Amino acid sequence: MQDLILLPNPRHMTIDGGAYALPDQKLILIQCQRPQQALFATRRLQDALRQQSITWEAVASTATPPQQVALTIRIAPELVPQPQGYNLRITPSGMAAEAHDEAGLFYAICTLVQIVQQYPGHLPCLTIADWPDFPARGVMLDISRDKVPTMETLYALVDMLAGWKVNQLQLYTEHTFAYRNHPEAWALASPMTGQQIMELDAYCHQRYVELVPNQNSFGHMERWLIHPRYAALSEGTEPNMTLCPTDPAGLAFVASLFDELLPHFSSHLFNVGCDETQVGQGRSKHECEQRGVGRVYLDFLLGIYNEVKARDHTMQFWGDIIMHYPELIPELPKDIIALEWGYDADHPFAEHAARFAASGIPFYVCPGTSSWQSIAGRTDNALANVLNAAENGLKNGAIGYLNTDWGDRGHWQVLPVSFLPLAAGAAYSWCVTSNRALDVPVTASRYAFADPTGIMGRIAFDLGNVYKAVAHDRRGAYTLFRILQTPLDDIAQVYPTLTATDLQEAINLTDDAIAQLDAAQMQRPDAELIKDEFALTARLLRHACRRGILALGSGLSATNGLRRELDLDMLGIIQDYCRIWLARNRQGGLADSAHRLEKARLDYRWYPFDTYPC
Repeated sequence: MQDLILLPNPRHMTIDGGAYALPDQKLILIQCQRPQQALFATRRLQDALRQQSITWEAVASTATPPQQVALTIRIAPELVPQPQGYNLRITPSGMAAEAHDEAGLFYAICTLVQIVQQYPGHLPCLTIADWPDFPARGVMLDISRDKVPTMETLYALVDMLAGWKVNQLQLYTEHTFAYRNHPEAWALASPMTGQQIMELDAYCHQRYVELVPNQNSFGHMERWLIHPRYAALSEGTEPNMTLCPTDPAGLAFVASLFDELLPHFSSHLFNVGCDETQVGQGRSKHECEQRGVGRVYLDFLLGIYNEVKARDHTMQFWGDIIMHYPELIPELPKDIIALEWGYDADHPFAEHAARFAASGIPFYVCPGTSSWQSIAGRTDNALANVLNAAENGLKNGAIGYLNTDWGDRGHWQVLPVSFLPLAAGAAYSWCVTSNRALDVPVTASRYAFADPTGIMGRIAFDLGNVYKAVAHDRRGAYTLFRILQTPLDDIAQVYPTLTATDLQEAINLTDDAIAQLDAAQMQRPDAELIKDEFALTARLLRHACRRGILALGSGLSATNGLRRELDLDMLGIIQDYCRIWLARNRQGGLADSAHRLEKARLDYRWYPFDTYPC
């Protein structure tokens, strides 16, 4: 039983001794007022049993002979008082699950499926009492920085997250919803359509996941403001990314977006963004000088709030700007939800959460996967960040936890790079106490990569720490990624402490991490794709290191030889990158993302410029 691996680990579990031999041709007795609502969870267990050539049928009749029943499941809030909670018992004579509600019943089955998968034929006898720390445990996926996943990718992600008891999903949107009244904004983006949102919403609902609408509505509006039709709404700063908060037309514009977007969702939550704004730096400067930047920001935020409330939704917003004006936090409506985000291991979640709590403002804590601008992730930072958020969110009464996965500067990282911190976030947000010592590489290997050997989880863990070889300070955490996006002639100046020795160490760490890739035994339909994705990740890491060595090098003949090698290597990388992109994502955004790689390749010109074979 010491080998039992669960994700997340239950709050309370005792091993009772003995085993239950799984019989064939038995029954699952559903004792619920609406037994049909338990059928989806039941099918999840039936599928797992079928993999072992065991068939159990679901029934709802209490007249069923007890000797035919292998598992009894029922909703019993008098026995399980905690929402989403459940009890699970495995005895030598059978199994029983009781839950507070339908979601709890689904989670009981998810735990049982994990046990069945690990112990084919004979299950260990045990008793579990389990419920979550945070009512809302979410994941936010950036679909606006070039990558818009295919529906198949989204469905697979929802299945995986739901099995880890994640119950909220947000798709971060700037311009990638197909607004019928604004086609120019998304024309090249392969956006989510209204029908696709409704189909994904229904898919999530079956799995007790709430699909929450997400549309940035103040800052990060550059994908709109570049178009002549919307340019007049801008604050007028550089970069041009913020709506002018003193222009009523901006509020009318975002309200029109809400009218198109919101009816496609069953959720009554709505994340309107409003982070990283540039208020007071352009058209609103005079008003901000008169009334203060914080006040002008808050007035526009409250205008958005009124529009959201008029549409019978509860507004969520990123809390970074209002945190700069703590005296204004008590003025926020008490039915708004602040999203306290921070992505460093030592982000002050404790301090910021306490401010929202003291003002009576409901809030989530929002860490991140640290995958963006990283190539392979930043494992140690990510795991410390997601744990920090859970611990301090719980201490200060956060009502939710939202693990974010961004795609800044081309969204170069492949999706599986984020699997480890997503798995850790799911565990910590369910129950910090029982998951604090979680063996993340082993657990993620089994439940994210379906590799019981542990190899794939270890590869992801170690590749995600290659960044540390060159990270001499906080800024250096992004060095390997940014080397690829910094002009070759500027690298030595931008990174004055970087050495060829550091870069060679990063190459060595990459080689060591990826060496066992062929030995991984992933039992996923996309196993070969994941291997290709991590092979490309390692290749990009090596290329970044060699590019840095070239930038720091001397000697014309030596550097010209390396230029030739890097030129051909980048050509192969771009070809693989485009192929791998299209395996999980839509066409839109690929040209923008790949162009950043092509731009790096131009630095390797070793032909005369007018004959360069581009």
